[in-house]
Amino acid sequence: MGRYDRLKYILQLDPERDAHTIYRLIASYEFPWDIARALELALYRTYAVPSIGKLLAETAELTDRTQKRYDDTALLLDAVVEHGFDSVDGRTAIRRMNQMHGAYDITNDDMRYVLCTFVVVPKRWLDSFGWRRLTQHELRAVTHYYRTLGRHMGIKDLPGSYEEFERCLDAYEEAHFGWDEGGRSVSDATLDLVASWYPRPLAPLVRGASLALLDESLLRAFRYTPPGPLARELTRSALRLRARGVRLLPPRRRPHYARQNREVRSYPGYPAGYRVADLGTFPERGGTDPGTCPVPRTSRQERR
Repeated sequence: MGRYDRLKYILQLDPERDAHTIYRLIASYEFPWDIARALELALYRTYAVPSIGKLLAETAELTDRTQKRYDDTALLLDAVVEHGFDSVDGRTAIRRMNQMHGAYDITNDDMRYVLCTFVVVPKRWLDSFGWRRLTQHELRAVTHYYRTLGRHMGIKDLPGSYEEFERCLDAYEEAHFGWDEGGRSVSDATLDLVASWYPRPLAPLVRGASLALLDESLLRAFRYTPPGPLARELTRSALRLRARGVRLLPPRRRPHYARQNREVRSYPGYPAGYRVADLGTFPERGGTDPGTCPVPRTSRQERR
């Protein structure tokens, strides 16, 4: 198999009918490391919206149990990627997300914005640091995949195209990014978590590199001192150099999913390490209300 043969196959698929297949190939074969980093950055951006950052701080999930919350989020999202929307694990994962979100007064606008980050941030990351860019064909499939996820999560007024997702994200950030003490605490906890994945002597370097990847709007919202030009250039150059190296590698022959990432540490072993139905939190309010989740149970296994 040549380096671009999988892309040739993707281009033969229908970007809407085969959206899940295309996204799974992108996320688990073509760009598993990049998609993981991009989705981390996507979720991180949401902390700069005070209504989101404050709520996340109040739940204490991302400040007191940061690793567990990171792992649960990655595994729930990945269950849909690996198994599909109509699978038992995929449906269970979406229901778990809906139960958790349904316990809080989260506006549709905030939910839609978070979904926008999943569509837009990975595309922008790959434009800058991927071994190749996404084609328009792939971008249509990614957009359709997340529109499907959004519908399963009951999000209203979804953007219809990538360009609409991008406009929605940029407008929302311009209108809502701002300082909140809770958002800053969640941001600090997340940066500490990322640094903890590496040997302790490297922690300051990792934190500095993480800050060097943030744009000015995020730095202002969290009131971080902007990194110097040299730190920015070294960080970005290292990522671009990595991309050139990956481009020279043979194509991946086996899929790589989030559950295989070294950063996921709460659940050793698979499948014995966890059940999708047990992931996340189990809030008291909203989670048992059928109206909060548009995904019905259809099998005895899903009722367990």
